[in-house]
Amino acid sequence: MSKVKVGFVGVGGIAGVHLENVSKINHAEIVAVCDIVEENAKKKGLEFNAAAYTDLDAMLENEALDAVFVCVPPFAHGDIEEKIVKRGIHLLVEKPLGLDLETVQKKAKAIKESGVICGVGYCLRYLDTVAKAKDYLKDKTIAMVRGHYITSFVPTPWYREINKSGGQLVEQSTHTLDLMRYLAGDIDRVYANMRLQVLSDIPNIDIPDVTSVNVTFESGAVGHLDSSIIQFDHRSGIEILGKDFRVVIDGTNLTIAEKDSSNSYQSKVDFYLEQDRRFIEAVMKGDAQLLLSSYEDGVKTLAATLAANKSNEVGLPIKLSAIAGEKITL
Repeated sequence: MSKVKVGFVGVGGIAGVHLENVSKINHAEIVAVCDIVEENAKKKGLEFNAAAYTDLDAMLENEALDAVFVCVPPFAHGDIEEKIVKRGIHLLVEKPLGLDLETVQKKAKAIKESGVICGVGYCLRYLDTVAKAKDYLKDKTIAMVRGHYITSFVPTPWYREINKSGGQLVEQSTHTLDLMRYLAGDIDRVYANMRLQVLSDIPNIDIPDVTSVNVTFESGAVGHLDSSIIQFDHRSGIEILGKDFRVVIDGTNLTIAEKDSSNSYQSKVDFYLEQDRRFIEAVMKGDAQLLLSSYEDGVKTLAATLAANKSNEVGLPIKLSAIAGEKITL
């Protein structure tokens, strides 16, 4: 194909970043956008010279699409992915993939059986500094992983409701948890404590404002993730510890410290743009291996965050293999 014809489902929030990125990629063309808010669909359609829709079925019926970006809130996925892959259209789905593990697992099966290329928006994996860290760690034994995602409250109305966002860990801090998985391997067990401690005056809020998650990895390494929405600024990163070495990702920058040396690296890429370029290239070449986060991989990160919510609810550690085939409803 000379150009990848791209559609969008959902044009708010992060979709704006993807729209700008795709518009910069020479071998991609935005041909259609869809949003349940007609005004928003028309505005973005006009901005990117694309047809505007409020109905997904109509967009899929009327447009010849090669790929679709799914950028809807966690609670709003419905059967969007199934409708897209049924037509053999490739897709990139923003995280989190949903709020119910059983439903998402069914989507994973439909996507796999369709044979389409599907990526998930875990954009931090596309950092050049993360690639360098992953290469450094490939022959190392990891002992501990320390992660944090500390930020301010998001005023979007649905974000504050647990049955719509899943809470900060599922909706935001999932990026840090995914990076922990990407660099240190799959998580075996989680135990979480969460509380709405100081932001209860916000109307309709029922998500925790502070979260602490202890994890054990299948490798035997241990770790934890601290997450909060009570600060005035934003900090995120992870620290990976082994015998006589330390790998620190602070924001997008990397430091590798050993007993007698320390080297720091600043990221030189736009990781969102790199992710979108790789997705378009994967579609053009028919090569899913170009992507760093598959749908199946996204399911694993979602499962860990949902298990953490469940752990907080029941006050017990949750073994991920035990819930792999179970339904988790928040």
